Amino acid sequence: MNASKEPVKVLDKGFVRLVDFMGGDQGVVDAARVSYGGVSKGAEADKKLIGYLLKHSHMTPFEHSVFKFHVSAPIFVARQWFRHRFAAYNEVSFRYTEVKDYFYMPEKWRGQDKKNKQASNTAIELDQPALHAMFTKQVDEALATYKKMIEMGVAREMARMVLPVNLYTEFYWTVNARSLMNFVALRADTHAQLEIQAYGEALAKQFKDLMPWTYEAFLRDGWKGENPTIAAEKAALPALQTAAK
Repeated sequence: MNASKEPVKVLDKGFVRLVDFMGGDQGVVDAARVSYGGVSKGAEADKKLIGYLLKHSHMTPFEHSVFKFHVSAPIFVARQWFRHRFAAYNEVSFRYTEVKDYFYMPEKWRGQDKKNKQASNTAIELDQPALHAMFTKQVDEALATYKKMIEMGVAREMARMVLPVNLYTEFYWTVNARSLMNFVALRADTHAQLEIQAYGEALAKQFKDLMPWTYEAFLRDGWKGENPTIAAEKAALPALQTAAK
């Protein structure tokens, strides 16, 4: 296992941190072979088995390798994230803790795509300084109002209603390899919102480091999306195979 438990920075203040990990590539192999009382036949055979499983959609063995991550992400990203329901979540509660000055501030504002209602694109005509000033003012005022309401005795569970969705939240996410592949397939794709793409890419890197055989099989037969980094990795697979012989 090569992945570090040091936080991987995402966006301006977010992160993904590996907390715990179980199973790995070998866990997938062992789970698959137990169904017919088999045992490991060596690294080469085990790697080929993982490729066979993924290529032919025999996915349950991948549920026996499990990741636990500590994630910090803006609320609007977390709400997209939580749609991935085959996982366990525990999120910080702003009923119990007071909010700090911990907001996502985008570097660039994007324009609405003219054809795709759920997409954005680079818009050079946007007045970036004016938009940044407007947004910063709104965030500062919301935080000031929140703090004033707390001082006046309003319960945290109500005062939080004034806060915008660019506020960072934190949560623990426990997910098996099968569900992680689904997340990466959907969220590291260029059709996903740019902010959650950044998290998808960070998780793909952790996945690659922790389960290299499964990640390689995923690129070959599971990845159908668009992403320059992942596309380059997939294109390099034949060369890696040749070098290994």
